[in-house]
Amino acid sequence: MSASSLVHLPNGLSLSVTAVFGGVSFKLNEMAINPSVLPPGWTIVIRTEKGHLNSQHEHEHPSSSQSGASSAIPSRETSLSPPGELSVEESKSNTREGLRHGRFVKPTLNSDCLFISSISLPSSSQFKPATSPTRQIAMLLYATLWWYFHLPAPDPHISTEESKLTPDSGKPKGGWRVYIKRQGIFKGRHLMQKLERMGLIRTTDSFVGCGPADVHDATGWTNMFTSRRTFWQTDARIFLFKLSPRHITPPTFEFPGSPDRDSVSVTTDMSSTGTISPPENMNFVIPRRRGDPFTSGSNLPTFFPPPPPEFIFTNGIRHPLRQKPPRQGEVFYTRYIPSLRQTLSFRVPILPSKLSSALGNIQIYHKKSRSAPSISSTTGLEVVDPEDSPSDLELLSRWMNNPRVNKAWGVAGPQSVQENFLQAQFNSRHSFPAFGCWDGRPFGYFEIYWVKEDALGPLVPGPVGNYDRGLHCLVGEEEFRGPHRAPVWLSALVHFCWLADNRTETVMMEPRVDNTNMISYLQAIGFSKDGEVTFPHKQSALMRIRRENWEAPLL
Repeated sequence: MSASSLVHLPNGLSLSVTAVFGGVSFKLNEMAINPSVLPPGWTIVIRTEKGHLNSQHEHEHPSSSQSGASSAIPSRETSLSPPGELSVEESKSNTREGLRHGRFVKPTLNSDCLFISSISLPSSSQFKPATSPTRQIAMLLYATLWWYFHLPAPDPHISTEESKLTPDSGKPKGGWRVYIKRQGIFKGRHLMQKLERMGLIRTTDSFVGCGPADVHDATGWTNMFTSRRTFWQTDARIFLFKLSPRHITPPTFEFPGSPDRDSVSVTTDMSSTGTISPPENMNFVIPRRRGDPFTSGSNLPTFFPPPPPEFIFTNGIRHPLRQKPPRQGEVFYTRYIPSLRQTLSFRVPILPSKLSSALGNIQIYHKKSRSAPSISSTTGLEVVDPEDSPSDLELLSRWMNNPRVNKAWGVAGPQSVQENFLQAQFNSRHSFPAFGCWDGRPFGYFEIYWVKEDALGPLVPGPVGNYDRGLHCLVGEEEFRGPHRAPVWLSALVHFCWLADNRTETVMMEPRVDNTNMISYLQAIGFSKDGEVTFPHKQSALMRIRRENWEAPLL
């Protein structure tokens, strides 16, 4: 690997990751442009502990971790395990357990451990202290784990005494975990408890413990970990937030959607609902990105849990009252895809053929994050001349009139046909439409729906969960078709369903039985065929994926 690597966070910011003596350094690339999001940098210590069960498997197969293996961090001869980092008690514990600390070279299944050793904070004369230091540390740990779980996944197979004669491909599988040590920054009083209650770290020691509650190293808090499965099912909005600048130079007030690129240096943010509430005598420029899920005027996390269930009836079917979906133009999912070197995003389409003058007469696209300088500018809106770009309705009309698409959807015709089709989706109480975009360029149309009150619900054999979701998909742009892209955006849509409501246990799709390409793509990302269902207009394969069987989105 090169001397440094680049990590793209889901809010559009990027980090430079470099090996340093005793650990790994993270540096915010956008700090010099707009220092309002993350601290300038931090350093972690990461090690591989020998003596775990999975280490035995690696010892039996040295080729998997020695020769020919690329390092997970930038090449460096210095050890990542400097002397003197372990407490006396932990050193004694490790000796009893037979653990040995080695240099971290590449991820292991369950032998890696890390902690944050230092944080570089902005000057207090320029920035307010973090509203919650605990949340700031959680944000840094989340960003660190984002880097870690983007590294090449280790071999999931483990060796046990019972499986020593079993071929490697048939050996039992384990879950990928990284352990969080109570060292460095994490020595703070009750900090590990708070991180555990946030859901960022876990432990198998789910007991109260008999020791005094105020003991610093209380039993049960020394074996904390984060698994890949849990990490990817945790909404990033819980942890990513911004530091608030002390001094704001108020620019001229501009209407939403018409900021001057050159004049925007500091902006306030829309709330997660899009409502703007500026203080008196203060003018603001609205961030370019409409409905950015990571921006918040309060500089606090923008995640809110779903409401408790309240049941209603639709066409004789009892189901939970659904939350309103994202509004028109809102970006509700975005993630940089390292394998394709592009940013994948999903947003709700905009119905008018051209945006009204009230919105600045601009066309909205989600700007690719890797060239981004800040949350408001890098993951913001890109202002495009509407005369140079088709509207969402024009795009949908062109896609639906493609003979290949019309064969499956049957919505060809003049633009008024697609307009009525889109209006019906906007008025649906159990489904909403979406456009998928690569680096801001729309490539396909999607529908995300609740299965229970959908036409699919009564056809599914057995009970349907109250929060089971379904997907409809079409790719309109020919250049974005193919097996190297389809599994990526399919897994991203499933990922969104898990994040949108943690009560969703199953995602379903019902491609037509002759759509063998789609069926194979779904099976490649973990869907299984659960028979067939008969609609009035087609025979479909019933494809399902369950949360418990899902590991991570494709990267």
